[in-house]
Amino acid sequence: MSAKPFTFICGDDDYLVSEKGKAWFAEQTKGLMDDLSKEVVDGRAGNIAEVEDALNRFTSAVQTLSLFGERKVVWLKDVNFLADSVTGRAQGTLDLVENLKSVLEELDPEAVGVCITAQPIDKRRSFYKWCQKTADFTLLAGDKNAAATCAKLIEEECAEAGVSMTRDAVQLLIGKVNGNTRLIVEETRKLCTFAVGSDEAVNEQLVNALVPNFGDADFFEAADAFFSLKLDWTLEALRRHFFTNSESRPLLGSLQSRNRLLIQLRVLLDAGAIRLGGRGISKSDLEAAAKVYGHHFGENPEKSNLNVFTQNPWYLGRLAESASRLSLKKLVDFQLAFADAFEAIIERPNEQEEVCRELAVKCLS
Repeated sequence: MSAKPFTFICGDDDYLVSEKGKAWFAEQTKGLMDDLSKEVVDGRAGNIAEVEDALNRFTSAVQTLSLFGERKVVWLKDVNFLADSVTGRAQGTLDLVENLKSVLEELDPEAVGVCITAQPIDKRRSFYKWCQKTADFTLLAGDKNAAATCAKLIEEECAEAGVSMTRDAVQLLIGKVNGNTRLIVEETRKLCTFAVGSDEAVNEQLVNALVPNFGDADFFEAADAFFSLKLDWTLEALRRHFFTNSESRPLLGSLQSRNRLLIQLRVLLDAGAIRLGGRGISKSDLEAAAKVYGHHFGENPEKSNLNVFTQNPWYLGRLAESASRLSLKKLVDFQLAFADAFEAIIERPNEQEEVCRELAVKCLS
């Protein structure tokens, strides 16, 4: 047991924070016979009254002894009023959180185990700094290599289900769910359920068939197929795309956006500013290249396909594999062909699939 009066877990990713809290609660309640010895209090609140209600329920839980004298375990989960929000900044909330300190300070960890999980959290607040010093504190900071975190979650889920997944399928899945850890787990479980009992690994085709695109991800199957330079796959992917979609502009926009990044990567590769290894592009290479060429892109740190240095290194490594197979002239020709296709769908709005098929044949045949 921790010598600290309570455990505090916070971070940028709600799923990872919640899972860490769930693991703590399962470990601490192991062996407890009385259900009244373990309590979970919902810490979500949309206004000051709900903050007060949540903290009153939490205080009552930690101060109420177990019916049979067992150690009590209480989890205050999903706390959202410690964030930089309207509710979090309200003076009433700040006063209630200040009062919470006195309750937490007086806890006897031998008699009652307490865990608080919070996401998001304002790290400038005094309560956050107080928890760092007082609690058994864990900060699950946003992983700079988020793709590695997602890949690990996929690996764990596949191992538990006894299913394997190809490296390309893993990369495609991460892109399709836009790096969302909760969706990564749910979609991996869905794929594993579909593939369980099969000797074959989950591949890209299965991911494309079962997993939709989430958020602002641009992982259209047709775009992946196009930049694989495989005409047959591209035409088949276009057929599937237009079976459920009548609009080609998002797909063409995705092709243009990806091609812009490929042009920038091709130039950096040709200049020797970055190298493509077995694991993609190294972060150190990108950082060094950014110091030399970054000023050409301005000071805006927002993610943009016009600035290769604002992109995730894992994603760039994936694109660089395509860039290494294409000359700069070919990529520029692609960009001009995409512009021509945009003009063609304006002139022939009822023949968008045909325009895209003509584009594919023109570029890849």
